[in-house]
Amino acid sequence: MRAKTGFTLVEILIVVVILGILAAIVIPQFTNASTQAKESQLVSDLQTMRSQIELYKIQHNDNLPGTQSSVDFATAMLSYTDVDGVVQAAAGAGIYGPYLQKMPSNPWIADAALAITVTSGTGSAGGDDSSGWYFNTDTGKVQANDSKTCKDAASTPHTSL
Repeated sequence: MRAKTGFTLVEILIVVVILGILAAIVIPQFTNASTQAKESQLVSDLQTMRSQIELYKIQHNDNLPGTQSSVDFATAMLSYTDVDGVVQAAAGAGIYGPYLQKMPSNPWIADAALAITVTSGTGSAGGDDSSGWYFNTDTGKVQANDSKTCKDAASTPHTSL
């Protein structure tokens, strides 16, 4: 007579334990990768905005975007402007910009509409999640304005780029 074939309870338990150990090792790696992707996106967006602010300054007689005329930072960066910072309808001689196709989204802000907004002022970003970005109108520095990256500038290198 043939013996019944199949897996014993001990063999099944060993396989389940091994799969559990592998899952415990792999799952945190995915969580860490998500955080690193957000940080990389933030760094890239900050570098892009900062380089475009420098280009704006060069083309507008060393004036910062949103400080010359009655337009705000985002409008100055997303529109055609003349040397005085006045928004123009289209490109032409003596017309510059747009410097950004769209405002980048701060990946640490959950509200998508709020993540692309810019707050301007003369101090440091409050890190209060009230907007995606903070633009200092005195220094021309742009930084993230969220509680994740602003709570401790010394330990978060992407805010001090």
